[in-house]
Amino acid sequence: MEENSSRENDSSASAQQNPIVNTLACATLEGVQARRIDVEATFTKGLPGFSVVGLASSDIQEARERVKAALQTNDFTFPPLKITINLAPSDLKKSGTHFDLPIALLIALHRREIRREDLYIFGELGLDGRVKSSSLLFPLILSLKEQGAIRRAMVPAEAMEYLRHIPGVDFLPVETLEEAIARLAGDEEGATHTERSEYRAESMEIGDERYYWLREYPEDFREVKGQELAKRGALIAAAGMHNYLMEGSPGCGKSMIAKRLAYILPPMSETEMLAVAKHQFLDGQVPDFRPRRPFRSPHHTATSASIFGGGSHSARIGEVALAHRGILFFDELPHFQKNVLEALREPMQDRRVHIARVNSKVSYEADFMFVTAMNPCPCGNLLSKSRRCRCNEREILRYRNRLSDPFLDRIDLFVTMQEVESGDRSGEDSASMHAKVIEAFRRQKERGQSAPNGKLGEAEIERYCRLDKEAAGVLEQAVGRFALSHRSIVSIKKVARTVADLDGAEPIGKKHLLEALSFRRRK
Repeated sequence: MEENSSRENDSSASAQQNPIVNTLACATLEGVQARRIDVEATFTKGLPGFSVVGLASSDIQEARERVKAALQTNDFTFPPLKITINLAPSDLKKSGTHFDLPIALLIALHRREIRREDLYIFGELGLDGRVKSSSLLFPLILSLKEQGAIRRAMVPAEAMEYLRHIPGVDFLPVETLEEAIARLAGDEEGATHTERSEYRAESMEIGDERYYWLREYPEDFREVKGQELAKRGALIAAAGMHNYLMEGSPGCGKSMIAKRLAYILPPMSETEMLAVAKHQFLDGQVPDFRPRRPFRSPHHTATSASIFGGGSHSARIGEVALAHRGILFFDELPHFQKNVLEALREPMQDRRVHIARVNSKVSYEADFMFVTAMNPCPCGNLLSKSRRCRCNEREILRYRNRLSDPFLDRIDLFVTMQEVESGDRSGEDSASMHAKVIEAFRRQKERGQSAPNGKLGEAEIERYCRLDKEAAGVLEQAVGRFALSHRSIVSIKKVARTVADLDGAEPIGKKHLLEALSFRRRK
């Protein structure tokens, strides 16, 4: 008996000299990308205390009180030891209330050695021990999945409503801290949640990918009277996701057409829907996971930070990111700040935005279709047949000079709209236009394109935008006659490719190229 007692005392003393250091995996956002964080815990002799180190933000520091209350509510007695929680790597700033659960589990199971290197744990704790969700969970787990860094995760059960949309991750949903302790301490972790979500929408499968769309048109092109050229331009823009500018007098229907464009855009893949949802969560919105591309329309008084993202301490996403995979609409284009318009050239060209701040640098995807509208002059009546323009030549020139040639070169389609007349009638409706867009989209995907025509790169243009002999001759004449820049030639080819797709033709013919040329910008 004395020998056994001596062995236990020696073992206890050895444990105090060499305390177990347990580690659980969690994550934090660095800009819009997730970084793995190892949550480590030690329990040593000394004045009892509880500290969190590793550049933890105030919401993580407050976790100490939430964790204490949750554990004590569930009949757990804190050990009379010095508890140190470290968030590694220690040189990276961390934030988020989802660190509560891994910290609490490390304390509750401090007498055991935990081996769960491949299991990520997320969850905020209520004072009664309930495990709550957080708006950061979806972007965190989706980003880790995109990096191939996560296979299993313990998450709040209430978060499964939206986390189930992320494929390829086995989830262990828990409702209470007590349940989480039992799962982590037991040999069997319990059932995982791997149910795939079904999208309530029409779909088609091309290759190994499925694409979804909705036939819902709360705002219909049927309501636009006349303006057949502008509607044709809108159809081409939608089918190829081309940047589109409409110029015309106030009230001629520019904004009407822009708003209706959002309902006839091409189908979306699951990857695109998840990317849109990720940005919506980062903006504090709750997405509905429906295949509807976003439509963002900031006011012309919006600041550069609100459009591109920013902040004094940490860079946050702006309107450009929220328009990812959808439409960014600028009404009254020349009234936007000059620096905003010039800064827009980068995402229009590279489909990414880079934000640099003293404390952070962020790069995020911004693949959007730019749609814009403007008046022909400051008073808006330059093209009017019934109202006299009140602007002089100098005012008109100053107004137009707010838009630089490099900025305008990144727009594929230009339309000058006429005033609405009493004899104008309704034309094609949104349903029929959307059907044409879907068929053009099908042709693009079956051709092997990874991007719509308006977003093709140089190598892809050479491969997919092939002109027949007659069309090539017309383009060569146009280059000499209109002094087209290389960017203009590329833009015309992409628009002609979309016109041919709408016509069901391959390769691009003369009539397709001539229509594309008719939408070019007149200098």
